[in-house]
Amino acid sequence: MDTTERTRRPWRRIDHLEQMIPYLFALGCARTWMTLTFAAPAGMPVPLAFDPHMVFDYVYAALGIAATIFARRLAPLHSQPWAKPAACAAMLVASLCIVSAPAAPDLAGGLGIAAAVLGAFGFCAVLLMYNEAIVPLSLMRIALYTAASRFIAVPITYLCQGLDAERLAAVLVLLPFISVGCLVLAFRQLPARDLAPRAYPKFSYPVKPLAVLCIYAFAYGLRTHQLPEGAGVHSSLSTALVMGAFFVVVYFFSDRFSVSALFRSPLLLMICGLLLIPAEGLLGTTAAGYLISMGMTLMSLLISLLFYDLSKRMGIAIIALTGIMRVNSLFTIWGGSCADLLDTSGLAPGVQSIVITAAVVMLVLASTLMLLSEKDLASRWGIRLLETDDLAEEGRRAETIAERCDAVTARYRLSPREDEICRLIAQGQTNPQIERELFIAPGTLKAHIQHIYVKCDVHCRKELVELCGGQ
Repeated sequence: MDTTERTRRPWRRIDHLEQMIPYLFALGCARTWMTLTFAAPAGMPVPLAFDPHMVFDYVYAALGIAATIFARRLAPLHSQPWAKPAACAAMLVASLCIVSAPAAPDLAGGLGIAAAVLGAFGFCAVLLMYNEAIVPLSLMRIALYTAASRFIAVPITYLCQGLDAERLAAVLVLLPFISVGCLVLAFRQLPARDLAPRAYPKFSYPVKPLAVLCIYAFAYGLRTHQLPEGAGVHSSLSTALVMGAFFVVVYFFSDRFSVSALFRSPLLLMICGLLLIPAEGLLGTTAAGYLISMGMTLMSLLISLLFYDLSKRMGIAIIALTGIMRVNSLFTIWGGSCADLLDTSGLAPGVQSIVITAAVVMLVLASTLMLLSEKDLASRWGIRLLETDDLAEEGRRAETIAERCDAVTARYRLSPREDEICRLIAQGQTNPQIERELFIAPGTLKAHIQHIYVKCDVHCRKELVELCGGQ
């Protein structure tokens, strides 16, 4: 493809947009359901002395941590026979509890707690299975599909918030079925090789990207009480703005800058929002609130992409990486609690604002620079996404290799194990990396490679890589 054609049509491989539809509504409907039930409930106030959303967040974070700890037993979660029915049933029962709570004030407390616990379980399970469904795709598709899914949740949410109580109740009952149903369709689109259980390699958790996300969540939490209408990390207008812009930038301009440039964007948004706080009397809270919310939303997506990259390169179960990311909701709560404590400290509001702004700017700046300059992200954890100069080209290359490997396997009748090894070699993995991922001995790997050479009529690793479309 020449430069002119590439400029006119930057990413040819995403022509079949119908492939995105199951992913679009699996995540989009789940996020809409969570927003309508807990994050921003509309039309059905639950008369409780506590906030169900806070209970939801704590249970949600605890379940995410548990998913990471027990990932070796759970992964792949979608293959567990109970996972999809349990997720759908939990969300459905949570919806029924919320719908019935206003009509039974004596039972409202118990119904609220049950809704929060069951809702957190169902929502967490759906998101983890969504991660499993999307991780086999190229990073380009992962970025675009996830951004589009978060975007589509916003108009769906706004449409549902205008419904009367009866119609809203029907929507809360239908959304879990639609989300899980689309999740099933997404898995059916994947090749059988991507659904097969894989070996679970040993790895050290990439704590630094998670720490960056938690710092951003804490900074966001400091301002949650002052967020304007339409701002927030859930299905809000600020989410639609940043996800829509992200989709456009990645789709049309991903060949114009390195991926590391994307990771500077949340820093810019967050710091600009914080620096606007002292000028709220002149500009109002809208600009600051929107920028801070957009920075947090964008950083959560980008950290997810880092973990997808690690899972794809190292063969780590994605739920082991993304499960514990749910703790960022706790840091948002704790940030809000710190802001409340400052309000009771006796300091003047202007002084409080300056203290918070200075502390958070330094934290966000230091954490982002640590992420962007951290050399052992690749050497220690295998994360190389920040080194990618062209995400579109990376996506094309990954899909080309997958297609060529499919053809090689079919033509030369490679066994399932030989197919796995052939793909890993084409992706550029070394023998020690393949041994760790597949849990096989060096002698066994060498024997498999020799069998592949004989079947494919090649004489060295370089020829096999070229045959499979690698470099």
